[in-house]
Amino acid sequence: MGCFECCIKCLGGVPYASLVATILCFSGVALFCGCGHVALTGTVTILETHFSKVTSDHAMLTDVIQLMQYVIYGIASFFFLYGIILLAEGFYTTSAVKELHSEFKTTICGRCISGMFVFLTYILGVAWLGVFGFSAVPVFLFYNMWSTCAAMRSPMFNLTTNIESICVDVRQYGIIPWNATPGKACGSTLGDICNTSEFYLSYHLYIVACAGAGATVIALIHFLMILSANWAYLKDASQMHAYQDIKMKEERELQDITSRSKECLNSYT
Repeated sequence: MGCFECCIKCLGGVPYASLVATILCFSGVALFCGCGHVALTGTVTILETHFSKVTSDHAMLTDVIQLMQYVIYGIASFFFLYGIILLAEGFYTTSAVKELHSEFKTTICGRCISGMFVFLTYILGVAWLGVFGFSAVPVFLFYNMWSTCAAMRSPMFNLTTNIESICVDVRQYGIIPWNATPGKACGSTLGDICNTSEFYLSYHLYIVACAGAGATVIALIHFLMILSANWAYLKDASQMHAYQDIKMKEERELQDITSRSKECLNSYT
């Protein structure tokens, strides 16, 4: 076999669907974890600088955000390992299907592992739907602030409304307690907050993190379809091998009967 034939054979054994899903999963998790971590840090800075200047008022929020950042580290590590395992399972299943008529045989343990991956991926997909919805909450909050600042900058708005009467109160969202000082930003102060680099960066990073969570959901749905198909392929492969084994045994028995019949006939003659 030449080099070209070897390359074609190797490329034929690559699980391209699993490879695409793995790349999409890694990209989505990386965007969500990286952008979410930096955006949370920027959010704490904005709150401490403009909305809650007393440390005790936002101490619990700071602890929660730090806990979420540690959870992000764990999510990134887990999905890096889980994506590699699912890609390896895709290689295993592709080999089982490609070598259906050779010495390769699937085992009950292999089929059970494939079924376990289907169940675990389904659970992770449902969980990431919740993560995707949760990641849209800070985007909504920052969008409200950004749209308010954009409205205050319009000429028609300045002619009809007093800018200092327009406020954004983050206490109503439950982020900080009602006794936090000042708790809200109005007029020119709100405009200054929207012009800060922390607000601009955090807002866009939350958008990217939300998109990353959505990409991860799509990747897990893709994985779920692949794993379900692979489990069906392994089941069919095991049934095919069982049929071939029975067929080979029957052919051997038939050959033995034929050979014994010929021996008996030769002995009589």
